[in-house]
Amino acid sequence: MPIGGAIVPATGSQQFNELTYVTRRAFIPKLVVQIYNSTPLMAALIANSQSASGGVSSVTVPVQGAQFVNAQWSDYSGSFAQPSVQQGAYNAEFDLKLMISPVPFLGMEGAVQNDAAIIPLIEARMNDATNVMMDAMATALYTNTTNTQQFIGLPAAVDDGTTAATYGNITRSSTVNSWWRSKVYAAGSVNPTRQNILQYISGTVKNGAEMPSFGVCGFGTWTLLAQDFVGQEQYVITPGSGFDNDPNGPQAAFRALMVAGVPIYPDPYCPEGTVYFLNTNYLSLYIHEQGSFVFTGFESTLPNWQIGYVGAVLMIAELVNVKPKAMTKVTGYNYLSL
Repeated sequence: MPIGGAIVPATGSQQFNELTYVTRRAFIPKLVVQIYNSTPLMAALIANSQSASGGVSSVTVPVQGAQFVNAQWSDYSGSFAQPSVQQGAYNAEFDLKLMISPVPFLGMEGAVQNDAAIIPLIEARMNDATNVMMDAMATALYTNTTNTQQFIGLPAAVDDGTTAATYGNITRSSTVNSWWRSKVYAAGSVNPTRQNILQYISGTVKNGAEMPSFGVCGFGTWTLLAQDFVGQEQYVITPGSGFDNDPNGPQAAFRALMVAGVPIYPDPYCPEGTVYFLNTNYLSLYIHEQGSFVFTGFESTLPNWQIGYVGAVLMIAELVNVKPKAMTKVTGYNYLSL
């Protein structure tokens, strides 16, 4: 029932009851979603996704972790020592993960809403199926380390072997397959600034020989880093004009914080105090060619003695990092409480 007051008579009055009997409600014909967040990491992974198919170890990537041959110095004679065959290649193996979002459709629901729906419930459920799956995937990307039914996320993909001693079926530690380790730093309860972010970007390049594509951190961490930028801003006024004549006004602050050519983005799912430096040349979301938010179609629930239908939206994919040493994790930053 509508709330009484304003131009509506008081609740419970004769006028209120009479008005509600003969007056339709003024619905806005759209459903405003309140419960999901956008995430730059998911956007980057979906945009850079790779195709996968079936098979055991659905994503198998040969990686080189040692020399195949050795170089030798020689003299005028051109002689060299007899070469030996050395193992340099290994298989990084990943299994695709299955996510299911069932979509129910009651038979009488369709009859009641037929030609009378403001928001068709079946359309709302279909739209929500994708949203809830994206939300669950984004959460797993930052939290999951050991649950083999979910995406193995960044805590294992970008690690030095402390959290995940095995990744992609390859063991890694300081003594075994050290080439399969990421750099993991402890910032030490300091504020994130351009100078110390640059320090860890340099460490990433030194360890992996490539610049990261971008960095992600929590909004509280990112906002504290932004304070190191905003205090240095300057405004230049064109002679003969002023800010009051500019219809757009002066611009301040940033959507991404650029440090040494690496943009740093805020992500609502990233743990506060942590910054990941990622390289999209080697970090991809592999999606099954027949399992990218695919809908199974509706099937009748009559075999269960009920009038209605049920379908499902499927996602078959896995996060794959084929060069962990090109990426870095930094923990221990201070952050703002937002």
